[in-house]
Amino acid sequence: MTHIPLAVSLLRRGVDGLDDAMLLMMAGRRRLVAGLAAAKRRAGLPVRDPAREDQVLARGHGLARRLGLPPGLARSQLELLIADACRLQDPESGGTMTASVSPSPLRWFPPPRRWAPLLRLVPAPWQRQALEQAVGHLLARPIGAGDLDFMQGRRLGIEVSDLGLAWVLELDGTRLRAVDAQSDASVRGSATDLLLLASRLEDADTLFFQRRLEVTGDTELGLTARNLLDRLPWESVPLGVRILLNRGARAARAAREAWQGDPA
Repeated sequence: MTHIPLAVSLLRRGVDGLDDAMLLMMAGRRRLVAGLAAAKRRAGLPVRDPAREDQVLARGHGLARRLGLPPGLARSQLELLIADACRLQDPESGGTMTASVSPSPLRWFPPPRRWAPLLRLVPAPWQRQALEQAVGHLLARPIGAGDLDFMQGRRLGIEVSDLGLAWVLELDGTRLRAVDAQSDASVRGSATDLLLLASRLEDADTLFFQRRLEVTGDTELGLTARNLLDRLPWESVPLGVRILLNRGARAARAAREAWQGDPA
């Protein structure tokens, strides 16, 4: 019989204890969800509350970051709990994360690559102006705090692969400007994945591991920018921007999943 060191045995007992505690908390959560379902029925409220689900996922993402947990691990576990709660409140849903099994009308919405020819007709100065305004709103607080000082004298490219669009950003004092110049590093991804990243519905690590996001050129600069986005305090982003990003990202993801043809 293999001898098991005392330290290993004690650590295994600790792991078992935590596993038991997690199961006990899950059982308690299910009881609370059952009570919540009854309260919703009495109040005439719908089973699904997307805004509430977003809050749960965003809070979990922030806590995971503070605890040093992989954001993707935290998100996957919370999504399982949300799916279980949906099944408890609406048994006919089968625990799926979708509110209905009927075909989505978004399946007829063309994927981003079909929009590429039209978007390329938009004058480049208009594109740069829109990009500057968007990143200005999203990164206003980090820029003011000096978190983007690493970009002084360096240029970061953003490439939207399926739209055939690319821009280069540089830090000009306290403002990010889109410039017509060669980038030192580039972050490349599809329109949907970049939107999911910006809205915090996907984390950078997951997208990189799945090769849905790529960094080319100066890897250190690209990874520093990626890590900044991953650490960006979501609560510091203006509420209107958060709502717009969240709804746009959800719609884009739903359209990609529903589209009947080659995915974007």
